[in-house]
Amino acid sequence: MTEPAGTETMTMAAALNSGFHLAMEGNDKIVVLGEDVADPIGGVFKTSKGLSTKFGEHRVRATPISEQAIAGAAVGLALGGYRPIAEIMFFDFITLAMDQILNHAAKFRYMTGGTTPAPILVTTTIGSSHFGAQHAQSLEAWFMHTPGINVVFPSSPADAKGLLTSALESPDPTLLIQHSGLLYSGKEDVPTGRHVVPLGKSRTLRAGDDVTLITYGTQVSVCLAAAEALSERGIEAEVIDLRTLVPLDFAALEASVERTRRAVVVHEATEFVGPGAEIAARLNERLFGELLAPVLRVGAEYTPVPFSKSLSGYPTVDRVVDKVASMIPET
Repeated sequence: MTEPAGTETMTMAAALNSGFHLAMEGNDKIVVLGEDVADPIGGVFKTSKGLSTKFGEHRVRATPISEQAIAGAAVGLALGGYRPIAEIMFFDFITLAMDQILNHAAKFRYMTGGTTPAPILVTTTIGSSHFGAQHAQSLEAWFMHTPGINVVFPSSPADAKGLLTSALESPDPTLLIQHSGLLYSGKEDVPTGRHVVPLGKSRTLRAGDDVTLITYGTQVSVCLAAAEALSERGIEAEVIDLRTLVPLDFAALEASVERTRRAVVVHEATEFVGPGAEIAARLNERLFGELLAPVLRVGAEYTPVPFSKSLSGYPTVDRVVDKVASMIPET
């Protein structure tokens, strides 16, 4: 899904920045709104670095500290024919803009028979647990519950750029979730030109026949490490990175689990009523007669995110390994 072009080693933040630059060059209707998005700051996480210098502050507008105003202005611009990018600094702050995003942007295309879409892109960041309970919540399940909005959660730089491109070409609003622990933690070769990763298409990162590990975001690396640990026990795990939560690539999940006959869903969001609850329920319903064990979940504990990382309750390699081991009888 990549047009012929060179590649460059980038962090996820740099890959997103590259995607923004290319998209704004190709479409003068794309505008950016958010706190500190203009230069010299270029966004708190530097994903909008250089955009206002290149395209002008009439297209990259640093806003007051009002998430409600950012989202509301974005919806209005979308109804006027623009493709606004609304940056909400932390995922927690999106609660102040949920009416505009979920009650308006997500519904306009349906309510008008497709004549008045509101294709806004909302970007936000999670993962800053050292800021405490009001800056680190994983709230993606809230948005998955509302029809009409795409929910995207990349785990790699190349996927981040490719999914960004697809989001900016979708007729529906999209929530792009960035994890602060992934923005600068690793680099990989990323196409320097236009790069597209389709929405609703998962990626199998590791093949296996004994159990399927379904995950996304930061838990991709946890599941890959768990798969290696399980391999030492003679258990081969298949690892699937969802990449997008809505649309969900359920066909790929069903095909994998139908073959392995066991599955564990792993995510940083709370295990209670998290995204894994819906995935597990659907797999259990569709494959009940084929499964060797119920589909299980590993998520965060049902508690506000603590300041101390040692108390976070997030999934670990050991927790994933133990969960899989509980599904497979000792031989």
